[in-house]
Amino acid sequence: MSSRTGSVPGVERFREFLNEYNHPVTPQRLRVAALLFGTHDHISADEIVQRLRVSGDAVGKATVYRTLDLLLKAGLIREHDFGEGFRRYEPCPARPHHEHLVCVRCGKVIEFESAAFERLQTEVATLHRFEPSHHKVEIYGECEECHN
Repeated sequence: MSSRTGSVPGVERFREFLNEYNHPVTPQRLRVAALLFGTHDHISADEIVQRLRVSGDAVGKATVYRTLDLLLKAGLIREHDFGEGFRRYEPCPARPHHEHLVCVRCGKVIEFESAAFERLQTEVATLHRFEPSHHKVEIYGECEECHN
């Protein structure tokens, strides 16, 4: 593995997934994975293409989308639709369970953890005799920079 992808956690797990399911292990796929695993952002496919080009890597949009599909199938990333007309991706798990604040003006996504939300989920599920498997909370509004 190249030094550009070797030290990023998650890339080796992706390589193992590709090998296990007989998918080609290409430098382009590994660079897409390394970029995703090396960011704390919720990044779109277009942003991945742009960042790779800036770093001198020629990876086409189709390769990025195919790699994202494989990373999703491997369970190594999460996909989010914040209503912007495109999807964003983050490593899975990037952090322990967390929720999102989404700025409707600039698109900024702020992650937060809340024990209160977790307790409320349990309380509501118990009240309705419901066994939850997972949940997500997305709160839409304006970030501090856009609000001021």
